[in-house]
Amino acid sequence: MNARRTGSASLIKLLGQWHQPLARVPVYRQLADGLRLLILDGRLPLESRLPGERELAGALGVSRTTVAAALAQLREDGFLLSRQGSGSVTMLPDGPATGAPLPGMMPVLDLSTAALAAGPEIHRAYTSALAALPEHLGSTGYDQYGLPALREAIAERYSARGLPTRADQIMLVNGAVSGFSLLLRLLTGPGDRVVIEHPTYPMALAAIHGASCRPVAVGLPAQGWDTDGLRATIAQTAPRLAYLIPDYHNPTGRCMDADTRAAVAGIAAQTRTAIVVDETMVDLWFDNPPPPPLAAFDDAEQVITLGSAGKSFWGGLRLGWIRASSRTIASLIQVRGTMDLGTPLLEQLATLHLLREAGTFLPARRAMLRQRRDACAAAITALFPDWQLLPGEGGLAWWIALPKPLATVFAASAESIGIRIGAGPRFGLDGAFERYLRLPFTLEPEVMRDALVRLQPLWQQLTQHRHGVVRAAVL
Repeated sequence: MNARRTGSASLIKLLGQWHQPLARVPVYRQLADGLRLLILDGRLPLESRLPGERELAGALGVSRTTVAAALAQLREDGFLLSRQGSGSVTMLPDGPATGAPLPGMMPVLDLSTAALAAGPEIHRAYTSALAALPEHLGSTGYDQYGLPALREAIAERYSARGLPTRADQIMLVNGAVSGFSLLLRLLTGPGDRVVIEHPTYPMALAAIHGASCRPVAVGLPAQGWDTDGLRATIAQTAPRLAYLIPDYHNPTGRCMDADTRAAVAGIAAQTRTAIVVDETMVDLWFDNPPPPPLAAFDDAEQVITLGSAGKSFWGGLRLGWIRASSRTIASLIQVRGTMDLGTPLLEQLATLHLLREAGTFLPARRAMLRQRRDACAAAITALFPDWQLLPGEGGLAWWIALPKPLATVFAASAESIGIRIGAGPRFGLDGAFERYLRLPFTLEPEVMRDALVRLQPLWQQLTQHRHGVVRAAVL
């Protein structure tokens, strides 16, 4: 096994504030919980070799016995494989590890994923798709462009939003992340830089790392986007592309205004830098629909748009699309054969039905999200008065500012009671955003409140321990 090695400095950044000196949990267990969370989050890659016990103990400032006990616990739980002379390598336990609790734990309630369950329209869409399927069975089913009728429907949707589009500018893919990975394969090579907003979508970060590229962060200000920072970063680092989420940004929920979209398109044209725009959340607005697509402000064909049926309709569809110039689409077709041979036909037919009927159910879906958002906000305000809810204009989750950098240790503690939450560092580089959580409001209000009630004692315990540490230091 040729495992990739994770250095001590990188591991310390990823672990963040893992150690709570006055906690009742033994230090070795705190370390094991922190490392387990990194593995489950995907921030510590599988088959990654950890530093040796002596090196890790020195870097963390704990005894070698503590490190050995933590690694032994992870081996027992199935998260590490250790071999004499080869060190300890990260892995997942046999069976449904990422969704199943550890022995003795409660069943996992996953609050790290922001997505909605299927509505009745999904069953109707598949019923319609099955009825339409026979007329397509005479073909091979392989079509790397995608079903012409669906491409035409997506093109019409863009045109209606202010971006004139033809069907030959649309390519269907197996989800937005798959589409982004395909674009990375076409436009980048190992070691190339990719500019990102900071924070950003974790799966996009994983795709960038998977393409052996280097993400370069441009921080998001308190409001809006930093176009000056974007321009300077592109000038200084010469990236191959930039990945942006202007429509209900994940995780902050903010929406880029029309002037900023025009400015970003201008930067792309001036620097000849491709901008990949992720519109996965575009239908999930609360009060007002978003401005025209960012590509509508682009006359230089530098903006490529990713769309998806996953958030608007249902994640189980696993269907997305790329909107780009016909020349770029043709180039993507040539590259696609190294990844897959096309998108499943039944899902395309179901998505075609959903696009045609979207006006009948999306308004109710948005209304439901507003209600759940407000109910979640009320529960958080009552149970966690020291948390700051950062308002977004759409999306599926709250981006929460904590009073202290406790995101990682809080998420690790939540795992112990069977609740998985999204710690802020999942959404950034090098352990950033320890003072933030992303908490979805997609669950029914009663379920969400019950989860928050279960989490409250953990938070109180952590903050009390912190106060105790500060008070002891003063005395």
